[in-house]
Amino acid sequence: MPHAARPLSDGDFAAALPSALKAVEAQDADGDGVPNLVEIQRGTFPADPNSVPTETGRCQAGENPQYDVCHYDARFAYNRLLLDFCGTPPTYAQLKEFNALSADAKLARMDAELDRCTQSEFWRGKNGQLWKLAHPKVRPVGSLKAGEDKGVVPLADYYDDYALYAYAQLDDHDAREVMTAKHFVLRETHPTRYSVTQTLPMQAVDELHRAGNITSAWSLIYFVMFSALPRNAASQAYRAYLGLDIAKQEGLFSIPGEPRDYDGKGVDAPACAACHATLDPLSYPFRNYEGLSFPRHPEVPWASYVPGRIEKRFPNATPIITQMPETGYLFGQPVSNLVEWAQVGANSDAFAIAAVTDYWKLLVGHPPTAEEHAEFVATWKRFKGTHQYRVQRMLHDLIRTEAYGAP
Repeated sequence: MPHAARPLSDGDFAAALPSALKAVEAQDADGDGVPNLVEIQRGTFPADPNSVPTETGRCQAGENPQYDVCHYDARFAYNRLLLDFCGTPPTYAQLKEFNALSADAKLARMDAELDRCTQSEFWRGKNGQLWKLAHPKVRPVGSLKAGEDKGVVPLADYYDDYALYAYAQLDDHDAREVMTAKHFVLRETHPTRYSVTQTLPMQAVDELHRAGNITSAWSLIYFVMFSALPRNAASQAYRAYLGLDIAKQEGLFSIPGEPRDYDGKGVDAPACAACHATLDPLSYPFRNYEGLSFPRHPEVPWASYVPGRIEKRFPNATPIITQMPETGYLFGQPVSNLVEWAQVGANSDAFAIAAVTDYWKLLVGHPPTAEEHAEFVATWKRFKGTHQYRVQRMLHDLIRTEAYGAP
């Protein structure tokens, strides 16, 4: 069957489209009481009466005999909780027992199950849910791993980083320790247990200069590597633990008089200066942390804090390289060293937001949407304030959000 001729040419159609859309944006094509423009802006479908923005309070997703669709449903949240935290769905007997409980008793049961499941290997064990959250922070490379599951070029054991991260997330521990800990964490297995220790093989940074996983052997060897000015180490810590991307100029402040181009990389060129006026002061506190050197320098051990590292390793790299300071800036605030850098970062809103975002994406399945914004803000603010950075407490809030519990 031949196609009917189009009433407008491609050019005329494109020219008329803006005014046509403008003419119908206030109309309600599907008769659900929400204007077309509002539906497009909120991500629902203006031609589907069952697709309505949740903030209208008129969710119309159709009948569902199992769940109260579009509202918090404890049965749905319970089923989801056991999958997310224990890795197994509830049995029929568990569901039947749960459904017979009162509303308050259902919430109490969910709290108890969350606490039980976060003791499971699925949650805290090797390659479990917490390790999954740690992957982009550690950025493991199997060929370079030392210790258990050793690679072909064993430089450092990043399982130490996973252990500290997991420990900081569990029980009643302070999540900020992932950036600020003066200790290391020992992982034991069968079952998995994490405990504080002051010594671990290959961990060489002295206690005074430790800043959690930012100064672990793996972080220094992999992110500092051979650099005089470890910009990559700074940007990785900034992204991994504060959730901010230097490439997008997130949370950065230009510092007067910067950049100085201490390492002769041309960062004061017009095309580079704007970014490096923020990045380089962020990186100066990493100045004395050694990564790798070939051949090994007798006075500069790998993965350690070495006062005067620049003077010993790079004395003649540029005429001004030894003038590079250890003082720097984070969020426009001056910091005297990396330990202070980590403390400022860990106490910031950015840290709390990034930490809760990690769990939101893991458990809800996506970053917070516009509709979830109010619940998300309330959750991270309570995490930072009421709960004093205790993840276990925050998770009890998260499983009560509509974002988590509404089918």
